[in-house]
Amino acid sequence: MNTLQIKPSTTPLAIQLPGMTHQGFIEFCLANRELRIERTATGDIIVTPPAFSDTSHSNGRLIQQLFNWADQDGTGIVFESSGGFTLPNGATRSPDAAWILLQRWHALTPEQQASFAPICPDFVIELRSASDTLKSLQTKMQEYLDNGLRLGFLIDRKTKTVYIYRPDQAVVTMENPAIVSGAPELPGLALTMKQIW
Repeated sequence: MNTLQIKPSTTPLAIQLPGMTHQGFIEFCLANRELRIERTATGDIIVTPPAFSDTSHSNGRLIQQLFNWADQDGTGIVFESSGGFTLPNGATRSPDAAWILLQRWHALTPEQQASFAPICPDFVIELRSASDTLKSLQTKMQEYLDNGLRLGFLIDRKTKTVYIYRPDQAVVTMENPAIVSGAPELPGLALTMKQIW
């Protein structure tokens, strides 16, 4: 039996579909292309409402800065918020922005690249929107770390706070920073936060 956990429209909707295979999840996503869908390691499907216009604008500015840096750096490729990745723990996640080293990306087959690629990004950004709780995003950032993430930024526009995640290190909290640097993992990456707030 399928179970729906219905929440208010401003929060993600969790759907439990027991026994859904990875291929079944892909087919579910293809049948619901208009939705932003993720899958937890335990198989729950999370349907996220569309971003509000202000969050969408901020995410676009993040992506713009990340693409500009990546074009100059040349060692990896950028993905925007509609791209999904299958993590080693089985979850399929779609960060607001992601970057993967070229050598890791090219190690995947064309078939893997054309699906929810079985890889954890090297770098992710999660931008908190009105439908996100800080705790849920912190849990998601830890999941990325547990699956091989090298660097992650969790940006809370509401409080103008940035949380920086690195493996085996305490989370660094920055309050209203002007610039957030990706060094040493991503040398030269410096996000101008006035474009994000």
